Amino acid sequence: MSAAKPRVLILGGNFAGLGSAQEIRKYAGDSVDITVIDRKPYLLYVPNIPAEVFENRNPQLTMTMDILEPLHDIGARFIQGEVTALDVDAKRVDYVPSERPGAAPTSTTYDYLVVALGNRLAFDKIEGFAQFGHTVTDNTYGEALRQYLMHDYKGGPIAIGSARFTQGDGAKGLEPYPGGSIPAAEAACEGPPVETMLACATWLGQNGKGGPDKITVFTPAALIAEDAGEKVVGQLLDIASGMGFHYMNKTKDITRLTKEGVEFANGQSVEAELKIIFPDWTPHAFLKGLPISDSEGFIITDLLMRNPKYPTVFAAGDCAAATLPKLGAIGHQQAEIVGKQIAKDMKRLTAEQADGKLQPVVYCIGDIGNNQAFYIRSNSWFGGDTQVLKLGHIPYLLKMQYKNLFFRSKGKMPPWGLDAARIMAEKMAA
Repeated sequence: MSAAKPRVLILGGNFAGLGSAQEIRKYAGDSVDITVIDRKPYLLYVPNIPAEVFENRNPQLTMTMDILEPLHDIGARFIQGEVTALDVDAKRVDYVPSERPGAAPTSTTYDYLVVALGNRLAFDKIEGFAQFGHTVTDNTYGEALRQYLMHDYKGGPIAIGSARFTQGDGAKGLEPYPGGSIPAAEAACEGPPVETMLACATWLGQNGKGGPDKITVFTPAALIAEDAGEKVVGQLLDIASGMGFHYMNKTKDITRLTKEGVEFANGQSVEAELKIIFPDWTPHAFLKGLPISDSEGFIITDLLMRNPKYPTVFAAGDCAAATLPKLGAIGHQQAEIVGKQIAKDMKRLTAEQADGKLQPVVYCIGDIGNNQAFYIRSNSWFGGDTQVLKLGHIPYLLKMQYKNLFFRSKGKMPPWGLDAARIMAEKMAA
């Protein structure tokens, strides 16, 4: 690689990291060198894990995509390593190669940095989770749940819900829509609990183990999935209530899991044989206390995804303070902004072409079983005026085909993808 070219270092290779690499190359061309560091050489495709589990397929076989070839295709270098420290004044990143145990710690430097490391899912903060909890947040946990449903579940009550999210102060003052904000959130992302409860109810019926009345869904917030908008959530809750689901809000947090159920910080509890939990999302420890980080360790950016104090540092995806909810679609939106901003610095785009600020849109498609899904498109939480909910077979087709297209295109989605999905889900009969 040419030493004369600015070096762009991307920390993380999942949706936001791989997307940032591709968007930087798309807009900045060959004007920069790109290196991606990740502890694993594959992308974990989290959105479809619940569908695999409840349709009795092992997600370990289907929910990963190699990132070495996509990065090679765009002329990017890959380092498999666990990032351990970041010095933004020295422009240095320390890491330990992670392919085999015992590697010697090393470091690398950069001209531009994109932090796209995602978060730690803090299951280790939930007392009793290891003994009594399940989840669908990765392939290992997903397969453990599938095995439990097949071999150990006895047909008892089920509780599904979120621990409290500990948000930092890094998004205060951002106004993505006129008069709007990046609001405070008590749960990191609650599309998955809603999807899981609906898909689980279908599984119960298909396997002769009951129906929705066995399931309690809970949230630490006043309203579950509040980022989807009050109108959409109201519609979903009306549907769920009519089906027989039980609903608990304002639980504040999970105190502990026991064999008998879930205990909450508000003093309440719920009986449950099966407990499917979504944890707090916390930043990686080495990010806390850095001059680019907020009070919790999330990376502070403006709406062009730049850190105000260190303008050659960007963030995209779940580690960015501006990313709420923690949603892949918003990470994709941010990755495109990062690509355009670096291209502007390289004189490949004008300010007029590059300076479109982040206006988050919640796109969420959730499997509900029987080859059906819900589709949500909403920006009202951020100050926009859109709330759309659709249910039926077409959203399910979109969810499945999006994954297939994503894998076939090696993570490069066509620019017409969201528009086509919107037309199919919102205009065509379900």
